[in-house]
Amino acid sequence: MNVLDFRSQTTLITGASSGIGAALARELAARGSGLVLVARRLDRLDALAAELRATHGVEVATAAADLSRSRPGPALRGELRRRGITVTSLVNNAGFGSDGAFQDEDPERLADEIAVNVASVVDLTSTFLGDLRAAGHGALVNVTSEAAYQPIPGMAVYAASKAFVLSFTEALWAELRGSGVRVLAFAPGLTATEFFDQIGTAQYPGRFQTPEQVAAAAVRALERRTPGPSARARRSGAAAGWLAGLMPRRTRLRLVARLAGSDRLMRARDDVPARAA
Repeated sequence: MNVLDFRSQTTLITGASSGIGAALARELAARGSGLVLVARRLDRLDALAAELRATHGVEVATAAADLSRSRPGPALRGELRRRGITVTSLVNNAGFGSDGAFQDEDPERLADEIAVNVASVVDLTSTFLGDLRAAGHGALVNVTSEAAYQPIPGMAVYAASKAFVLSFTEALWAELRGSGVRVLAFAPGLTATEFFDQIGTAQYPGRFQTPEQVAAAAVRALERRTPGPSARARRSGAAAGWLAGLMPRRTRLRLVARLAGSDRLMRARDDVPARAA
């Protein structure tokens, strides 16, 4: 596969108003990529766009979109087309999580979580894939999670949603071989972002990475001569995943529950705020 020339790209990034999405925007702008920043909070997007134009001299467009709504892709693509913008690379980064015992979780919040983490990824990929294929030299990056590699009691829906993204993206990697489109499922681990402003951090053991560390790792994985189908932000995660894969599923699930602190995750809490994507 040819070397990826970011200077020839117009990259759409969802969830770009903060955290990993904003860090990815800075990484790609530093490499010369034009950008389309998408999230719900247009004021934050506009401020980031101004920073990137001033710092890197790249073209940056912004668009507000609520990805929890049904089929957000066609309206977003139509708006960009009217503005003369054609997307050549897509980063589906937007997402949010919930934790707790499944029976105690808010069904409306879970429906939004599935809509953003799963349905919007499928819809935006379906909507823009034709443009990516026509360009023939871009990338499709779907941000998944270390949670994708095993069920997690206490995060049943979140882990399952990210497992879907991992499986979906790896299948597309195989389907799109030879098309010129790089396909990568990228899995951050614990990262210090607004994601945890929503659900708290006390119940999560482990070392948190910064969004900048995660974004840099994602771009390094994408720049490999033969990227994909998936990569992790931490090498230790890949080693642990390989070892866990040797265990019977029941044994692995019990081990994951212990390591993830599922007892803490399922503890009742009354201070879960609305998402702020």
